[in-house]
Amino acid sequence: MGQAIGLFAVTNIDDILILSLFFAQGAGHRGSARRIVAGQYLGFVAILAVAVAAAFGATFLPDSVIPYLGLLPLALGLKAAWQAWKHRGDADGEEERAEGGPQALEVAAVTFANGGDNIGVYVPVFATAGVGGMSVYAVVFLVLVAVWCLAGRYFATRPVIAKALSRWGHVLLPLVLIALGLVILVEGGASGL
Repeated sequence: MGQAIGLFAVTNIDDILILSLFFAQGAGHRGSARRIVAGQYLGFVAILAVAVAAAFGATFLPDSVIPYLGLLPLALGLKAAWQAWKHRGDADGEEERAEGGPQALEVAAVTFANGGDNIGVYVPVFATAGVGGMSVYAVVFLVLVAVWCLAGRYFATRPVIAKALSRWGHVLLPLVLIALGLVILVEGGASGL
């Protein structure tokens, strides 16, 4: 179980920042926390499903396609940047800019796209762990997704952090998503990048 906790923490540390930004974007919008958590679980379950299937020898995506998952956060980041620019002079500020907070499928897409490295690490571990070991890893990982969501929400609601995120979150979220998309594309070698 300790190995599962360590593996999850190492492969998902960057998700706390992204979750904090999503929670900050959804602050004050009814149901946004539920959508963020649902999206995080949906994206992570997809990561687990692909990793488990690959550990059993099935592959849904050829390795050459994985870097192109970076297009998902890149597109969402560009969309968020467009919304921030479009509403830059609005007197209402964040409420209109956030437009109800992030949607579950947006969070799931970012989680899954950011999980390419997770899949690469999980497959060999799962392949050697067997069915029982894989089950333990999956259960521990799914419990830790909740812990990560709580940590992301915790950071987004700390007064100092919340103030900074409310002031700069509309700029930070697009930048983080665009950077994440570009890193996934470049590190994966998409089109020779």
